[in-house]
Amino acid sequence: MGPLGVVAGLGCGLCIGWLLRGRFVRSLKGPAPYGSEDEASVMGESGEFKMILVVRSDLKMGKGKVAAQCSHAAVSAYKQVQRRNPDLLKQWEYSGQPKVVVKAPDEDTLHELLIRAKEFGLPVSLIQDAGRTQIAPGSRTVLGVGPGPADLVDMVTGHLKLY
Repeated sequence: MGPLGVVAGLGCGLCIGWLLRGRFVRSLKGPAPYGSEDEASVMGESGEFKMILVVRSDLKMGKGKVAAQCSHAAVSAYKQVQRRNPDLLKQWEYSGQPKVVVKAPDEDTLHELLIRAKEFGLPVSLIQDAGRTQIAPGSRTVLGVGPGPADLVDMVTGHLKLY
């Protein structure tokens, strides 16, 4: 095979790869979360997805307790999105399942964030502790926001500081 054949083969391979990639990426986008009519705005501009775990700092939980409560929120959010919007879950998994832990000063802040996240149609997971160890039974410890489009999640939690 001469140099012209190699160039032609390479060109065909690139074109086929480009076409297949376009189909694959489109199929990953899927429907907008929770059936929103305005898919472009709900999907966000960046195409990135993430989950934010908001920890109440006023409870003074130990590191292990915070880790356990964040795990509860992440698992709960995952199960919720798995039932309601598996396409969104695939997009989040495809982007590496990013999770960020931030802090909120009190329960009122968690409640405000929960309402705002719901207004944007984002999945939320509010964790209430059983009270077997460090804190009072029924204490709301962590709010999971997402997984969802990073732009929308940031509109709800972007002002909070890292834990």
